[in-house]
Amino acid sequence: MTPQALQEDKSIVPARRWLLLINVQIVTLMYGMAITSATIVLPHIQGALSVNQDQAAWTMTLFLVGSAVTMPITGWLAGRLGWRRLMVGTLIGFTLSSIACGMATNLETLLVARTAQGIFGAPLMPLGQGMLLATFPKRLHAVALMLWGIGGTMGPVLGPILGGVVGEALGWRWTFLFLVPIAVLSIIIAVFALGNQQRGTSGKFGWMGFLSLAVAIGSAQLLLDRGHRLDWFDSFEISAELFMCLIAVLFFIYNTMYSKNPLFERNIFGDWNFTVGLFTMLLMGALSFTPITLFPMLLQDLRGYPDATAGLLLSARGFGNLASFFIVVQFTKFNAKMALITGMALQIWAGWAMSNLNINMTEFDVLWTNFVQGFGFGLAYTPMTVLAFATLSSRLTVQGSALFNMMRNFGSSLFLSLSILILLRSSAENYAGLSQIVNPMNQAFNDPQISQHWNATSIESLAKISEEITIQSFMGGYLNAFQLYTWVGVAALILSVIYRSNHTKI
Repeated sequence: MTPQALQEDKSIVPARRWLLLINVQIVTLMYGMAITSATIVLPHIQGALSVNQDQAAWTMTLFLVGSAVTMPITGWLAGRLGWRRLMVGTLIGFTLSSIACGMATNLETLLVARTAQGIFGAPLMPLGQGMLLATFPKRLHAVALMLWGIGGTMGPVLGPILGGVVGEALGWRWTFLFLVPIAVLSIIIAVFALGNQQRGTSGKFGWMGFLSLAVAIGSAQLLLDRGHRLDWFDSFEISAELFMCLIAVLFFIYNTMYSKNPLFERNIFGDWNFTVGLFTMLLMGALSFTPITLFPMLLQDLRGYPDATAGLLLSARGFGNLASFFIVVQFTKFNAKMALITGMALQIWAGWAMSNLNINMTEFDVLWTNFVQGFGFGLAYTPMTVLAFATLSSRLTVQGSALFNMMRNFGSSLFLSLSILILLRSSAENYAGLSQIVNPMNQAFNDPQISQHWNATSIESLAKISEEITIQSFMGGYLNAFQLYTWVGVAALILSVIYRSNHTKI
């Protein structure tokens, strides 16, 4: 940011500064709702568009991929267009793509519209976070981030609830259409709250860096999404995607180090805390959306919960986020690193508990595990952000925020694909293993307590046994996915201890 732009930022009157915060809260709320509300209606999308579980999950994956690919250029766009033009333009695109999602008549159209929704929604969070960090003094960063986080928290709270209620009452299409009035309200506020800060400060755009990063992200995502279906490296496509991903990553690193116009300024990676924060954020992205994506399918497909009930149960994660805000600022002021470590530990505990559930889980089991996971995530996010940006130059905040949030979305999309892969692969292996014991030679069928319910000679009984095997097989797959979630939490905890700023002054 130029000295003139910095002066313009400092001249923002307090009233306009708080109006900016309100605008950022609303767009963050909307972005969170766009992600979480869609997870509740995945079974409806499967039925309405005649697709399987894997294909329906692409509505989540492509949204996150579109966001991850576009987020890195938020800083450049902000410098090219200014805050107001970028915010209003992306909100208009988000509104139109949300309408397209609601009007889609087949899977292909929905996926294109959903990708566009992710692309236009991508700048909202990093731009909002970057504007707050650039506008508010550092002593108010924790407070501003906490208040901003309330908008991010209410998205996961309201998304499942409204998605479930609206989906049941009006149909799955309205889970996308009810975002439109929120987007229109955000456009109106943005016109009055924002100015042309940072406009004209961008240098030449690093096209080669951007294209190599986009190829790397897209190839990695396709590799994980299609590998199971195409039998991995027996497929030429999967081998080609791996090769493209590796070459693109190497080219991006080379371009960043030696190009005259890199996508990101080189000195941004010289900041220790920020670089550690990038890797932490990649893992936090993996921890963000796994429960709220897997639990709706588990509750609806295996337990038969209606959409509204599943949405209410999963809103516990959002309420956990909200509860964390009552202590996160004070905890961060006292010891930011300890707050981060505590939040990570709580997420590990929640993941371990989820991986030990069974098909007879109670509603309380779903509520408390999701609440603890949300509380831990909320407790970790603010100190992690404060630590990562504590020593970063203010002129790099929007660019850094874009990179930060890109890592979160990329981690989310990759981990969702990996979780679905583990779910499907484990379920198939479990079904094959359990099916082997269902035969007339199994002496267990001679037990009177078992034979009165199940036997291997009745077609009706065999159908019931097959249904039970399917349920237990998928339950095992979900538990394996939650185990992976737990180990990712352990890796994030290890990263948490190597930040240099321990007692951060805020």
